Amino acid sequence: MKWNDIHAIAFDLDGTLVDSIADLCAAANHMRAQFELSPLPHDELTTYVGDGLGILVHRALSGDKNGKVDEAMWTRGFTLFMSYYRDHLSVYTRPYPQVETALKLFKSRHLPMAVITNKNEILATELLCQLGLADYFSLIVGGDTLSEKKPSPMPILHSAEVLGVPIKNFLMVGDSANDILAAKAAGALSCGVTWGYADMGQLAQHSATKPDIIIDHLPQIDDGIRLHGEQEIQA
Repeated sequence: MKWNDIHAIAFDLDGTLVDSIADLCAAANHMRAQFELSPLPHDELTTYVGDGLGILVHRALSGDKNGKVDEAMWTRGFTLFMSYYRDHLSVYTRPYPQVETALKLFKSRHLPMAVITNKNEILATELLCQLGLADYFSLIVGGDTLSEKKPSPMPILHSAEVLGVPIKNFLMVGDSANDILAAKAAGALSCGVTWGYADMGQLAQHSATKPDIIIDHLPQIDDGIRLHGEQEIQA
């Protein structure tokens, strides 16, 4: 694929467009406090993010990335987490540097844009509204929008269909293995970012999670289209 073959772009939300970890951690530790559990450090909670809030609740309550708590504890915890997080979506959450600049550049190119996140759709939409970013996107797909979420290819295939773009001309931008795996499974182009919550250098060491492109700031995609339109895209 060449740079000017990119006809639509989808973005992950947490760790890609916005740095939301402080608010997610505050909600997780508020929930833990209601169970008389001690707070977990942000570095640990960061590793729990990316697979949806339901799984985050299991991990935060158990203190284990692979942990699960019983249904009664999870139900109470999820209710506590969501109640707090809904009211504190953007206390500390902000777009990463140059994100809005890049979105303006993509919009000026008339590139359709979507957000594909494992965060609940209503929370993702509200957060984007609070940060003044919602109007850039034609579509917001949350973890509960469809019957499957990333790393399933379904959200990407759905978004390409809704935006009317062939999947081979669809670029998925994200910071995690889920984003890359979903893009590869769908047949879309994948772009990994270095500023998110996962170690993109480590992900790139494995063929299954190696993105087609790795960028250090979002406007690099516009630079590629503008400066290297007819050149093949290479990682």
